[in-house]
Amino acid sequence: MATIERFEQIISWKESRELNNVIEKLIDCGRFKNSYRLINQIEGSVGSIMDNIAEGFERGGNKEFIQFLYVAKGSCGELRSQLYRALDRDYINPDEFNKLSVHAMKISSLLQKLITYLENSEKKGIKYKSKK
Repeated sequence: MATIERFEQIISWKESRELNNVIEKLIDCGRFKNSYRLINQIEGSVGSIMDNIAEGFERGGNKEFIQFLYVAKGSCGELRSQLYRALDRDYINPDEFNKLSVHAMKISSLLQKLITYLENSEKKGIKYKSKK
């Protein structure tokens, strides 16, 4: 596996950014009928996915990174629950719901694979590299 030097190279971060953009467009076009609490929750959870991947990576150690990846994974589940609420209120249609939900599950799967890799890795992160 190639060494990742920046969080922007992480596939799950790229996918979460893409999902964030899709959801933001749905919200910005007025589909959520001024349901501000749901808008805030959806924006918060979808943003939390990519933000926690970035923050965890920048911590420089696998243990902290894994912890943040689990938070990002939890935000994927939170987002999927909120998508059900948006579907039930007819803010999104069933096809949109399915696409968004599948995308969130894909990200969750990518995160789990990264977590598993890091848990089994001999490398512990850049902050643990020996200084010469």
